[in-house]
Amino acid sequence: MGETWTDPTCPVARTADIVGDKWSLLVVRDAFDGARRFGEFQRSLGVAKNILSARLRNLVDAGVLRLEPASDGSRYQEYVLTDRGRDLFDLVLSLRQWGERHAFEPGEPHSSLVDRATGERIPRLTYSTPQGAAVSPAEVTVRKVAAPPE
Repeated sequence: MGETWTDPTCPVARTADIVGDKWSLLVVRDAFDGARRFGEFQRSLGVAKNILSARLRNLVDAGVLRLEPASDGSRYQEYVLTDRGRDLFDLVLSLRQWGERHAFEPGEPHSSLVDRATGERIPRLTYSTPQGAAVSPAEVTVRKVAAPPE
């Protein structure tokens, strides 16, 4: 991506450049849900094959997914989340939890993320400062990179 960054010094912009379109995010979501093969992603998403191919290729190129020989020994290849891809879990969880709070009417059914062992819903994701205080927009600021001298 190097030369095509939307905002080269902003981590949010760079992340959006890599996974910011809906199909890429949904591919990552499905990979967390266990999808590994092209056909699994295609069936789940209902996206055109050319679009899915492009998104998968971009995610592989960005190091979010890697291709591996199929686990069943067939001639197929499987897409597997890398460490970099697994690091997107907080982002996917945050999007899910925002959607649960703001994208559904009260009482409207939706999927839920639950603990595999207990079946209990995952609590809302929160972040804290090194001192243990809750992080909110009022307590943080962005330290911008200084513009290079002209």
